[in-house]
Amino acid sequence: MKLKFKHQKFQSDAATAVCEVFAGQPKLSSTYVIDQGRANRLEQLSIVSKTDFTGFNNKKVLISDDVIKANLNRIQRQYQIETSTKLEGKYNLTVEMETGVGKTYTYIKTMFELNKRYGWSKFIVVIPSVAIREGVFKSFDLTCEHFAEEYNRKIRYFIYNSKDLTKIDKFANDSGINVMIINSQAFNARGKDARRIYMKMDSFRSRRPIDVIAATNPILIIDEPQSVEGAATKERLKDFKPLMTLRYSATHKKDSIYNMIYRLDALEAYNKRLVKKIAVKGISVSGTTATESYLYLEKINLSGDHPPTATLEFEIKRSSGARKTSRIITEDYNLYEQSGGLEEYKGYRVSRINGLTNTVEFTNGVIISSGDVIGAVNEDHIHRIQIRETIKTHLERERQLFFSGIKVLSLFFIDEVAKYRQYDENGTAVNGEYAQVFEEEYDAALAEWQLAIGEDDYFKYLNKIKSNQTHAG
Repeated sequence: MKLKFKHQKFQSDAATAVCEVFAGQPKLSSTYVIDQGRANRLEQLSIVSKTDFTGFNNKKVLISDDVIKANLNRIQRQYQIETSTKLEGKYNLTVEMETGVGKTYTYIKTMFELNKRYGWSKFIVVIPSVAIREGVFKSFDLTCEHFAEEYNRKIRYFIYNSKDLTKIDKFANDSGINVMIINSQAFNARGKDARRIYMKMDSFRSRRPIDVIAATNPILIIDEPQSVEGAATKERLKDFKPLMTLRYSATHKKDSIYNMIYRLDALEAYNKRLVKKIAVKGISVSGTTATESYLYLEKINLSGDHPPTATLEFEIKRSSGARKTSRIITEDYNLYEQSGGLEEYKGYRVSRINGLTNTVEFTNGVIISSGDVIGAVNEDHIHRIQIRETIKTHLERERQLFFSGIKVLSLFFIDEVAKYRQYDENGTAVNGEYAQVFEEEYDAALAEWQLAIGEDDYFKYLNKIKSNQTHAG
């Protein structure tokens, strides 16, 4: 199956905004002599030693800073962005794009446009983790033919590997558009592999890889700079001697926004109908001491002539210790008895289930609202509840829209990638704690729904996809 990409005006606008900052720069291609290093004795006696070591680098910016600042301010006024009072760095530009609107596609398109207009051909994409790096590499794969048809040329792209440095020579001496994808740990972390980029190695003709890369005057593209640019990394990035630095993210840190030139935030994405509808579901927590009973009111259930019920999660005594479970409760339901006699539930008898206020009241005066958590709770409990509720809401909404052919997208904003995806010593992807919780809750939600509703075309569709595949990306 071949993917077809639709041209989106906002993606072209973002690429044009970057290019227009340098309006007046002539289109130039330049060459330089690559430091070929010291060949070993066998190479000196062979024809290989006569190899042409001509390289291609990005020509320096020739227009003045005054012209660039005037261009920058003109673009900022065009997109109603606060104008920069000075050029921050030589040259730093920021693009803000909402999650899910094609940020990677946009900066790949920007590479082609910069090459078309000014001849610049060396690019380095810096990303925060191995997982995101693989996703970016896949985007280059998927869009390769699409951009080749549009620009009549292809990008040569590769992932930096400290043990395969021949690709760096190719990066330097190829006249086409070349992109190196590198995660920040490859040059900023501790360990032998991270240091190799700064080491002179016999296998690389006694040269330092960073010197060969820096000589190309690359354009740096930083994907998710808020996750990449710590104080140490910012200093390390200077070693690449970039011609300019372009930053792309949906959530830039306020103190790290340099010369914003294009913004497509969540509201603007919604107004442009790039995101059809946004819904946010919150979880409220009250009472966090270990002596308090744990309760989570999932929802109030209303049905016809029957009194309302509630779906409540609480703890039940087991031989191996207390374990959380979810039950459908009615008025006069005694949590102390149903929990197996856990002391913290004494006095927790349901006095009223109110469908109008979405609350459950207990005889001891405690009132809990739908979506609230009270009692002994930690971050793991909250994260599990958030994942569970997202899955259930997603399934409900997707089932409603299934026959209309409308896609439902649910996003999880997490604190670190490693909690979702990790890699073992062989580089094989394994579940982090969030992915494991997702699969457990997804299977439980699916089983619960099938018991309540039975089989239909939507569930037949779901049953073809295993839980570990439905979140695979």
